[in-house]
Parts: sequence; C-alpha cells; structure tokens
Amino acid sequence: MTLLQVEALDCRYGLLQAVRGVSFDIAQGETLALIGANGAGKTTLLRAIAGAHRPATGRVWFAGADITHMPAHRRVELGIALVSEGRRLFPSLTVEENLRVASARRRGRWNVDTVLDVFPLLKPRRHMPAATLSGGEQQAVAIGRALMSNPRLLLLDEVSLGLAPVVVDAVYRSLGDVIGEGATVLLVEQDLTRALQVAGRVVCMLEGRVVLQGEAASLDRDRVVSAYFGLRRPA
Repeated sequence: MTLLQVEALDCRYGLLQAVRGVSFDIAQGETLALIGANGAGKTTLLRAIAGAHRPATGRVWFAGADITHMPAHRRVELGIALVSEGRRLFPSLTVEENLRVASARRRGRWNVDTVLDVFPLLKPRRHMPAATLSGGEQQAVAIGRALMSNPRLLLLDEVSLGLAPVVVDAVYRSLGDVIGEGATVLLVEQDLTRALQVAGRVVCMLEGRVVLQGEAASLDRDRVVSAYFGLRRPA
C-alpha cells in the first residue's frame, strides 16, 4: 500500500526555487533514502511533507488523503513525525522529559521504556539534562522523541551529520531495529554508503530536481555518485 505520495512538488523561498517538480512515493513499511549534496533541496522537501514549509505548487498525499494544505500539528496526529537537522531538544529537560513531551494519543508500541530498549545508550542518561549529552546521545533522543508519537511515517533529516563514525554506527544499529519493527522511513542522508545499506530505494536530488531513483540493490554506485555530484546525466 502506498503510504506517501509526493506529486510535482515545487517549493520556494521568495524568488529562490528550492524544490522543482519532485514526484515519488513510499510504500507502507518501506525505507527510502533521499540523497544529494548540500543545497539539493532535501531538507526543504522533508519540511514540506511535515507541514513546516508551504509548497508553491504540487500535492502531498498521505494514506490516500490530500494533506498539502494541512497544518503540521494535524499531520502529527495522522502519524507523520519529523526529526529535524540539529536535533532541537529542550536542553534543560531530562532525556525522559524530552521523550514525554512528544507523547501522543496515537496508539502503538512506542513509549519511554520501548524507546530506551531500542536506544540502550540512553538508559544511564535517562534522568540527565539533554544539554549534558553527547551529539550521538542527543540524536538518539531526537529520534526517540519522534517515535513517542507512534508515527506511521518517520522523516529523518541528516542522522549522521557532525557525529563521529563510531557514534554513527551505534545510532544506525538502533535505527535498524526501528526499521525492523516495520516502520516506514524517509531518510535524508549525505553518507552514500549508509544510505545504500539501510534503504530499499534511493531518490537522488540535484539543484531541487530528482535526477535518479531506483532500488538501492540495483543501482550502480558510480552512477549514484555521478548523479549526486551532477557529473553526468543518468541514462
């Protein structure tokens, strides 16, 4: 079943067009990686899906309903959760308090205890302020906070940005557990290796447009790299 459908979406910041005619869909339970260099339009596209940026033209459909003009809080109620780049935690609140802030009425398996089971590195930090956590721990809290809303679609923006490789390994191991639970995930990632390992399908953007998409297992890495940097137009 198609859970999310993006149809000919255009997004602007004044005269600057950040997203240009983007179309793709995500099936229930699928993990799709959205890749591209800085400035490709990936974050703006995620924000448009989450309701944080109003598109100029095009449509966003979720579970068969047109949500293009629906406010962000209503989308959360429907089951869309965004983990923004930069984490944006409440620094003075504890790990547990940051998680509970996002508790929702949607029924599901995710609560404080199940989130901490998936992110065991947070268990000894449960009652510590978020400001005292490492970057990797903060990223885990940000993802866990999104899970607390029991989303049907999890939007992740730059999971590995600014983190040491060993920390990224730990975060992605936990993310693998989340995906294994059947979550539907749209992942923005600049690390091609990570993206190709975790995703079933890949969409590559360049200067606001989709220049390549397909099954991760069937895409040649050289072709992906070429599309990523705009070295040649994919066949």
